[in-house]
Amino acid sequence: MTQIDTSKVSRWDQHGREHVVRVRRTGVQRTIRCDTCGWRRGAQFLPWLKAEEHLAEAHQATVDPTSAA
Repeated sequence: MTQIDTSKVSRWDQHGREHVVRVRRTGVQRTIRCDTCGWRRGAQFLPWLKAEEHLAEAHQATVDPTSAA
């Protein structure tokens, strides 16, 4: 049986808009997909880091909602 897990990386841009990249795991495969622009990519290693890089480069979204103020 195939196991599917999904998580997300959220960041806000300087205008206060939230941008989300979802990381989906199916077995050993990981796919990352941006909810904002539809960008997607396979990522075997460090998918969350690649998601953060996409958010910073494509959307200038760098404010982490989970970090302490």
